[in-house]
Amino acid sequence: MQAHSLDIDAVRAFTLVADLKNFTRAAQALGLTQSAVSLQLKRLEARLGRQLVSRTPRMVQLTADGAGFLDRARALIEAHDRALGGEGKAERRLKLGIGDHVAGPNLPALLAQVAASDPQLRLEVRIDFSSRLIEAADAGRYDAVVVRREPHQRGGEMLFEDTLRWYATPSFRHAAGAKLRLAMLTAPCGVRAHAIRTLDKARVEWTEAFTGGGVTAIAAAALAGIAVAPMAERVAPSGTIDVGAALGLPPLGRSRVVMYGRASNPAEHAALRTLAAAFRGRTR
Repeated sequence: MQAHSLDIDAVRAFTLVADLKNFTRAAQALGLTQSAVSLQLKRLEARLGRQLVSRTPRMVQLTADGAGFLDRARALIEAHDRALGGEGKAERRLKLGIGDHVAGPNLPALLAQVAASDPQLRLEVRIDFSSRLIEAADAGRYDAVVVRREPHQRGGEMLFEDTLRWYATPSFRHAAGAKLRLAMLTAPCGVRAHAIRTLDKARVEWTEAFTGGGVTAIAAAALAGIAVAPMAERVAPSGTIDVGAALGLPPLGRSRVVMYGRASNPAEHAALRTLAAAFRGRTR
């Protein structure tokens, strides 16, 4: 009987499509075209003699055969990489920094996709202010940082654009003539500085009713009805709405999220490609 071998690159592409649920994002992570990834999957399915994914115009889903093959595919990739690297290879580690106004509720799913792409990779993640993370990345303390880029800053790989808005509960009441009550991160938060500049330019009087050490804290303040919180759309908690127009507040505009990275080996490069693709796929 003739033995059939599997193309490890095709198997790797399959796991990324499974994790990202999108051919375009998987292609970005692999540095390939979407058609190339599609061809790899078709050849893998032909070799296995079964359909692994179900393609629709809006999403990609694993078939029952695909779900059954996924764990074996990961084990094959792990064994392949271990064979290439040798048993004595040092543990792979990736140090990531993510801006607090970037992380959002989708962070667990994003990290799960990166971890699934390389089970041997140890992740170290820190949430901090974007300005601090950029300085730390410049000093070589991170392999990559995903941050909000200020207008005066340059460089970085563009991941997506988001809209900053004024969030509060639907029941929030602002008394006419009173100072606007704000919930913001402490300095040196870039979103805080931008919100203050925007209000001052529009001559809107404000007072800091709540100061939080993280976005989770200011989101809680907004949900509690304490104040209005300037936040990005993708991190605003359920139960809050944009009250900017109702309160006559100036628009905060768009914000760019970028990644600054320096991969020192192919495994780190692949992990960063997966991270970038995951962030692009999780914008809303």
